[in-house]
Amino acid sequence: MSSLASSTVLLRARSSVSALYGFALIALALAFTHPLILLAVAAATFGAARLSGCQRQLRGAVAFAIPLALMLAVINALLVRDGVTVLWRFGELPLFGQIDLTAEAFVYGFLLALRVVVIIAASALLVAIVDPDDVLRRMRRTAFRSALTATLATRMIGVLSRDARRMDQARRCRPDGGGSGRRAQLLMVGSVAAGALDRAADVAATLELRGYATRVAPPRGDSLPYSRADRAVLVSGLGLLALLILGAAFGLASFEPYPRITIVTGLNELLYGALIVLTALAAPLISQKGRP
Repeated sequence: MSSLASSTVLLRARSSVSALYGFALIALALAFTHPLILLAVAAATFGAARLSGCQRQLRGAVAFAIPLALMLAVINALLVRDGVTVLWRFGELPLFGQIDLTAEAFVYGFLLALRVVVIIAASALLVAIVDPDDVLRRMRRTAFRSALTATLATRMIGVLSRDARRMDQARRCRPDGGGSGRRAQLLMVGSVAAGALDRAADVAATLELRGYATRVAPPRGDSLPYSRADRAVLVSGLGLLALLILGAAFGLASFEPYPRITIVTGLNELLYGALIVLTALAAPLISQKGRP
């Protein structure tokens, strides 16, 4: 990684605020289909990647996303028949019926493709700026017990499933066939639940004997004060979330593809897109010096 990338604000910030910044960009791309807003989010994403030295990761992600997005655009144009402006009539096709290529379906498919590319690019930026080791370090207070719980639960699923099959086989071997109907099902569920509780008690006792109950929790990962880079990225991330809420509350950048394309584009939308770009790039444009 270059010296610029190693000193940029987005990469110096702690993982929690960098993740907030990345998720805010993804949320904006998910919330709007308006082309102007999608282009603004794309400009903010690629600008942040440029200033952070993460262009290579984004280029790889976009190269992967473009074929997928084009396939989505073609499928939408061929299968959606809600538009009223017919560009081409393909006639009747088996299993698909009448195929009409409409301008509305074509444009909306293109915008869906653009949205897919922007979301994947923003996700690639999120992966590039968030340090996975720092994420694990800050989650170690809860991650250990969560991982242990998930492991035990996954292991117990197979054990309880085998117990249920064996109980069902034993029930069927009875002279009367073990009964039938809802009562037999309730008895089976009760037996499996009782076995699960017994096994849970045994596992808990074993873990207690091995010292898991007396394990001291590690110190909090966010005990250090927020640095200048943390505060800058946090302000940008919260600003992007505030813009998302503002746009949704006031109905900015409205877009209706069917039955006719209706795109509201005015001064408000232009200012809104510019604010997204400026807010997103405010943190990366801060001085590239080290931590204070």
